[in-house]
Amino acid sequence: MFDEHQQYATGPPRISLMAAGELRDALTAIDEGRGPAAVASLMVIDPVSWQAIERRLVAVVGDDLRALLLSAAEHTWASTRL
Repeated sequence: MFDEHQQYATGPPRISLMAAGELRDALTAIDEGRGPAAVASLMVIDPVSWQAIERRLVAVVGDDLRALLLSAAEHTWASTRL
C-alpha cells in the first residue's frame, strides 16, 4: 500500500497545493485584518507541508513564523492608518 509520506523520504518535504492555497488565504486574511480567518487557514495545513514551509522560511526570513505574521499584520494595520 502506498503511504503518502513515503514520497518525501528521498527528498525534502514539499508544500501541497492545498497547503499553498491555505497559506495564501491566511496571508490575505492578515492583510484584510481578519485574524481568526488567518488562524483557521493556518490550522488546516498538513504536517508535511508545514515542514516544507518552515524550511523555506528559515532560508528566506528566519525561523520565527509568529514574528513574520505579526510584522505583516502591523504593516497592514499601519498602512490602513495613513
